[in-house]
Amino acid sequence: MFVRRRPIARAAVVGGVAYGASKRGAAAANREAEEQYAAAAPPPPAAAPAGGMTDDVIQQLKELAALKDSGVLTEEEFNAQKAKLLGG
Repeated sequence: MFVRRRPIARAAVVGGVAYGASKRGAAAANREAEEQYAAAAPPPPAAAPAGGMTDDVIQQLKELAALKDSGVLTEEEFNAQKAKLLGG
């Protein structure tokens, strides 16, 4: 007697092979994209805030203000040091 194969089983095999091939292709594309991203030039360094106020300058100004408040520096000395830090 002749036994027919079920067409659904064949479609499942073909579909499974196609699915596996697409996954391999997607993985290869992801690897290529990661390589291109890694090879891209690094972003430019962040610009200093306007007015030259970096975290270091702000900390030094706070220290100067504390010295002035405690009486170690006079108002004139404080202003002179502040002008040096701010570049003016």
